[in-house]
Amino acid sequence: MSGDLVRRQEVGELVSQLTAEDLDRRQRGQLLARLTGLLATGARAAGGRATFSGKWLVDAVAEYAPHVPVRDLLTLREHHGGLSGDELADGLITAASRATAAVGAAGGALAAAEHAAPPSLLLAPVQLAAETLAVVAIELKLVAELHVVYGRAPVGSRSQVATAYLMSWAGKRGIDIRNGPPSLATVLGTAARQQLRSRVLRRLGRNVSTMAPFLAGAVAGAELNRRETRNLGDKLLKDLRKGT
Repeated sequence: MSGDLVRRQEVGELVSQLTAEDLDRRQRGQLLARLTGLLATGARAAGGRATFSGKWLVDAVAEYAPHVPVRDLLTLREHHGGLSGDELADGLITAASRATAAVGAAGGALAAAEHAAPPSLLLAPVQLAAETLAVVAIELKLVAELHVVYGRAPVGSRSQVATAYLMSWAGKRGIDIRNGPPSLATVLGTAARQQLRSRVLRRLGRNVSTMAPFLAGAVAGAELNRRETRNLGDKLLKDLRKGT
């Protein structure tokens, strides 16, 4: 097995682990640091600056989307005290908001450490990419599990379903499953790709706040992530409830 394949598998595993709701700040920070290191290795192999273009980041988000774990309804209810319906959905949104806030806080803490060691500032673009992957993964998990709660989960291959959830995340709208499984040709069309690229880059731009000196970036990153994830969840919840 090639080194690149091993690295990509490790990145997928880390992205999956970062979506967990019960990680403490130290654990999340360690996972984010490891993810940053793996992405830095890939960046050097791929040629530096070009690696962190908008296209690269969109491709990376799409590649690792199928690694995001999605719980079934029974498991969701067990993990949230037997809640169901709107109460369960609100619990998922709150948990995801806390998780992305924790990523922002962890990223800010890493940035604060980097300001104390200037040579490591070279990793700043890589860290931003790592944070963006982690935040998008958490929000994708939220998108998928809200669809599960309301009986709107699409049927298809793992890649097909992950891509459908990715486009739902990009548009902040529920998936229409009345016409059968989503078509990859449809969800990956030119207009959809442009929408996805725009959404990913906006998410990346918000994560820049974690680069503020000292621990100001941790505070800003946590709050911005919390609000953005809550906004996503509320919009998707409103759309999904229309079909129930």
